[in-house]
Amino acid sequence: MDSRLDTGRLRREWRTMQAMLGIYCSGHGHICPPGQRLCTECAGFRGYAERRLEKCPYGPVKPTCAKCPIHCYKPQPREFAREVMRYAGPRMLLRHPWLSLTHFMDKARRVEHPMAARRSRSDRD
Repeated sequence: MDSRLDTGRLRREWRTMQAMLGIYCSGHGHICPPGQRLCTECAGFRGYAERRLEKCPYGPVKPTCAKCPIHCYKPQPREFAREVMRYAGPRMLLRHPWLSLTHFMDKARRVEHPMAARRSRSDRD
C-alpha cells in the first residue's frame, strides 16, 4: 500500500471501502478463489479504487466520494461503486459501527475544490 494511504483520513477511507466490498461480495454469493476474501471482480475493483485513492488531489483532506466535486472514477467503476455502497452502506452500521460513524461525520464536512483552494492561497500570498 502507498504511504499516502497509511495515515489519517485516507487510511480510514480505504478501510471503509475494503469493508464495504467484503460485505457486498459475501452478500451477493460471489465465488472467491481459495484463500481470498473477495471474488475476482471485487478484487479488481479494489485495486482500481486503491489507485484512485492514492492519486486523489485532495490528499488527507479528501471528502467522501459522494460529496466530491471531482469524479475520478470512470463511468463503469463509478456505477459499480454506487451499487456496492447502496448494498453495503446500510449493513455497515451493524458490522462496522465506528467506520460508519466516522464516514457519516466526514460526509458532513465542507470541502473546497483543490483549484479554488490553490487560488485562495495564492491570493493571500
